[in-house]
Amino acid sequence: MTSTCPNGHQSASSDYCDTCGVPITPDATGGAGVDAGQSPGGAAETGHGSGAMPVQAGVPTAPDVPAPQSCPNCGVENSPTALFCEACGYDFTTGTMPRPPDAVPALDPAATARTESLAPPIPLEWVAELWVDPDWYAAQESSDPCPSPGLTVVVPLTKQSVLVGRPSVSRNIHPDVDCSSDSGVSRRQAQLTTDGQRWWVEDLQSSNGTYVGPASGPLPDNPVPPGQRRELDADDRVYLGTWTRLVVRRATSEEQVEESS
Repeated sequence: MTSTCPNGHQSASSDYCDTCGVPITPDATGGAGVDAGQSPGGAAETGHGSGAMPVQAGVPTAPDVPAPQSCPNCGVENSPTALFCEACGYDFTTGTMPRPPDAVPALDPAATARTESLAPPIPLEWVAELWVDPDWYAAQESSDPCPSPGLTVVVPLTKQSVLVGRPSVSRNIHPDVDCSSDSGVSRRQAQLTTDGQRWWVEDLQSSNGTYVGPASGPLPDNPVPPGQRRELDADDRVYLGTWTRLVVRRATSEEQVEESS
């Protein structure tokens, strides 16, 4: 005797449907099922007349899919098994950003300060001239008002290693060449070093860069790479911040007398 399951399938089994696995409930008279082609209520059915998808017993449900992992650095969603963020390179394993191949190692302010304090004094043979350069200011397209150029400020260079920048009491930064008036100059902008005959300039990872160009040429547009020393020629000018121009030259005899007195 065959039975018909609630979904209309013919089944040789009287307890569970051979096709879809749903239970076959005995009718009110105690029979093992219902006649073929008949629904439990007596109406003929063809296929899945109820319109509902049959529930198939024994068919496994889809496993839970792991949620994508969001990068804490840039917010981009990545594969749950990704080791690095596809957008920014964040390392999900170590929690760090990968170091760019051309990255310059960060300078240690404490170590640099110790080097500056140990730099031996030298006789006054060189000075640095600071001046407000209107042409450099125009090239920066800054919204800050440019001060009047006025006279140059002459700074004696009496150490082999000289810090250029803006002072900060809280950070214990006291530059030898003070560029306080120019907010575009970093606290630790650049380092000037000498062997007694030549001078070099090195950018200390400043915010706006350090530029070098000859007095006879156009304004420079390529900054000195941070961490690399650039030797200064006799007619070179160093451009900083928003309007500052710096020139290293030999001290005059009058300036040497004034410093020694």
